[in-house]
Amino acid sequence: MAVASEDNVYHSSNATYRASGSPHKADQEALLGKLLDYPAPGLQRPEDRFNGAYIIFFSLGIGGLLPWNFFVTAKDYWAFKLRNCSSLASGTDSEDTDILNYFESYLAVASTVPSLLCLAANFLLVNRVQVHVRVLASLSVSLVIFVVMIVLVKVDTSSWTRGFFTVTIVCMAIVSGSSTIFNSSVYGLTGSFPMRNAQALISGGAMGGTVSAVASLVDLAASSDVRDSALAFFLTAAVFLGLCVGLYLLLPRLEYARYYMRPVAPVHMFAGEDSPSQDAPGTSSVAPGSRVVHAPPLGPILKKTAGLGFCTIFLYLITALIFPAISTNIQSTHKGTGSPWTSKFFVPLTVFLLFNFADLCGRQVTAWIQVPGPRSKVLPGLALLRVCLVPLFLLCNYQPRSHLTVVLFQSDIYPVLFTCLLGLSNGYLTTLVLIYGPKIVPRELAEATGVVMSFYMSVGLMLGSACAALLEHFI
Repeated sequence: MAVASEDNVYHSSNATYRASGSPHKADQEALLGKLLDYPAPGLQRPEDRFNGAYIIFFSLGIGGLLPWNFFVTAKDYWAFKLRNCSSLASGTDSEDTDILNYFESYLAVASTVPSLLCLAANFLLVNRVQVHVRVLASLSVSLVIFVVMIVLVKVDTSSWTRGFFTVTIVCMAIVSGSSTIFNSSVYGLTGSFPMRNAQALISGGAMGGTVSAVASLVDLAASSDVRDSALAFFLTAAVFLGLCVGLYLLLPRLEYARYYMRPVAPVHMFAGEDSPSQDAPGTSSVAPGSRVVHAPPLGPILKKTAGLGFCTIFLYLITALIFPAISTNIQSTHKGTGSPWTSKFFVPLTVFLLFNFADLCGRQVTAWIQVPGPRSKVLPGLALLRVCLVPLFLLCNYQPRSHLTVVLFQSDIYPVLFTCLLGLSNGYLTTLVLIYGPKIVPRELAEATGVVMSFYMSVGLMLGSACAALLEHFI
């Protein structure tokens, strides 16, 4: 896990921006901005010794998404539990059939709706509830849910299948909501740190997806009892959540972290804008460490992040449009040979593992290269260019197909190449926009801006999923 040096950087109160050669003036101004938070006299900027903070944020990124990934990965376990566990026979009741056939859709709704609600709540709580309270509370809630799921693995639920379904959906909603609060809170916290720490957090999320994909492949190859594999998934998630609690408690003990987590005066206006708070005169001084009880100013944040917000929404829209709805339906052109690599392992390898690994690589590259800048017109251009990936995937061996009968790319190498391109571009570009977001506002609004950027991401994922469901009917 290599980390870029911070020697050749531009510093501001809320930005550490590495330029390649001579940066454009617009990009400099965007990230350097207004110097609102000078260090106290004699206060030296500490170094991240042994990359301790970087490793902690990377691990928190894994822990933020790994539980949710394992929850979704245990697909065979949910199918088993939602049947009669004694006879393994599918229920003949129409409601049982509906539960089995549309369980993934129910999970998607139970995941998305609470996520958006919790993002809105977290934005309102930014100045009312301290970040460490939100982080530790959300981790604790998720940990309790996984303990419940671990217990239920060994419980025979055949006599109350519908009750188990209800419990599962409620648990998914709670895990999704608490994970959203945790991820957006920690992401907002990294807004006060140099960008390499936000990059570490985001790369950790991709590592969580990669670990989940590898675990799914191992489970598929071993063909073990679905209850044992689910138990392993849930236990691993619970252990990692406990590890995240310990790592987060360790973070303030690092001198490097204490420097960037020190209290700052609340911001009352943007340069050249009216004060977002009517009752707070712009000329008054606020003592460091004092708490703001009103919600952060949403309007100025939306105005400052409009360009990055568009890029975030469109990037995630294209990714969610292709992965996994379209890409998982692409079959090997040699599927009829009977080889397990072209049938059983083709989708897990060429879709889930390859995409997550390419996504991880793209995110990690941003530790060394951070171009184009946040105000560059190249950034939205690259985001829009990714729409070309949609027809490329559709012209592979997507099955079943009723209207689009032409299969232009007859070799299995094409979906592999396109998936690599999808993952690399997603990882690199989404990481750039997400680490830029909290850096183009004053440090006092960095955490709230992180929540807003998370909201952009959720909107993009929702639109992409909806468009994917519509697109499938035209193929």
